[in-house]
Amino acid sequence: MSKIVFLDVDGTLINYEAKTPESAKKAIDLARKNGHKVYICTGCSKAEIEQRDLPDLDGMIGGNGAYVEDNGTVVMHQGLSKEDVKHIVDWCNERHLGFYLEANSGMYCNDYMLEQGPATMIKYATGKGADAASAEKSASGFVNSFIHLQGEDLYREDVNKISFILSSYQDHLDSKTEFPNLIANTWGGKGELALFGDLGPAGITKKHAIEVLLDYLHADQKDTISFGDAKIDLSMFELCAFNVAMGNGGPEIKEAADYVTTDVDDNGLWNAFKYLKLID
Repeated sequence: MSKIVFLDVDGTLINYEAKTPESAKKAIDLARKNGHKVYICTGCSKAEIEQRDLPDLDGMIGGNGAYVEDNGTVVMHQGLSKEDVKHIVDWCNERHLGFYLEANSGMYCNDYMLEQGPATMIKYATGKGADAASAEKSASGFVNSFIHLQGEDLYREDVNKISFILSSYQDHLDSKTEFPNLIANTWGGKGELALFGDLGPAGITKKHAIEVLLDYLHADQKDTISFGDAKIDLSMFELCAFNVAMGNGGPEIKEAADYVTTDVDDNGLWNAFKYLKLID
């Protein structure tokens, strides 16, 4: 029976230097040849994914569920309104917070992101196990991928979600109060150690996006498998029939998993694909 596999990207498909292990590429290629479908299910938007060296896939879920694509066909796209974008942009600028707008056309940042982004992304990479040189290289590549805009040019209509640097955890708590109609998350660390907050449209989750895709494919939930490494992936686990946590994942995702594989850089996908008999 063919399966439908959903892979988180950072820390699951790629490591924290933004590289896909060769064993992961090979596992996905073989699984697809065996008739299984493989999709990424990520917080990243399409523009960011297109900068990554990923294997061929059957499609993607991006923006934590805001965007669904199957073999080049857009199945769903639900982003922020221009009014919400303006509100968030002004709020972040007033607080001197670096942010970037995540759109399928590109990633657009403000002045503060250019100032604060490199150090924050170095913290993110080193916190995930990268050495100092690799963390600096990864951070530089990430920030250099942004398109820098100012003023009203940041009031865009094509934004899936917005990530902003937390000067403290209070910024996240205040964002929940300031934007009660939106979904507020954090990433880059647990609880008060989080490095980023993000804001996206209500009703958008990885779980909902998978439901939309399964309906489009006329596929059955019992044939689904998900892979993740972080709390944001728990919504996938709520829906999918079998769930795999990466060895480098946090305690919450491991506790919710049906199976814990090895680390992303220790053939984690390959070993799990073998265990699940997706590949021989």
